[in-house]
Amino acid sequence: MANQAESKKISVNSTISLKGIVKAIFNDTIHVQIGGKIITLPTSDFSLDKPAQS
Repeated sequence: MANQAESKKISVNSTISLKGIVKAIFNDTIHVQIGGKIITLPTSDFSLDKPAQS
């Protein structure tokens, strides 16, 4: 559990941070594994470097 000094109140519309493993990256989505679940996130939520096209 978190220490009392580290604990913060969480409410609706709170911002949180999660750590996960990137499993796949597609043109418009990223698949991330957090625990036993894989969630899909839109790439527009992240500032990603686009690969150079030649």
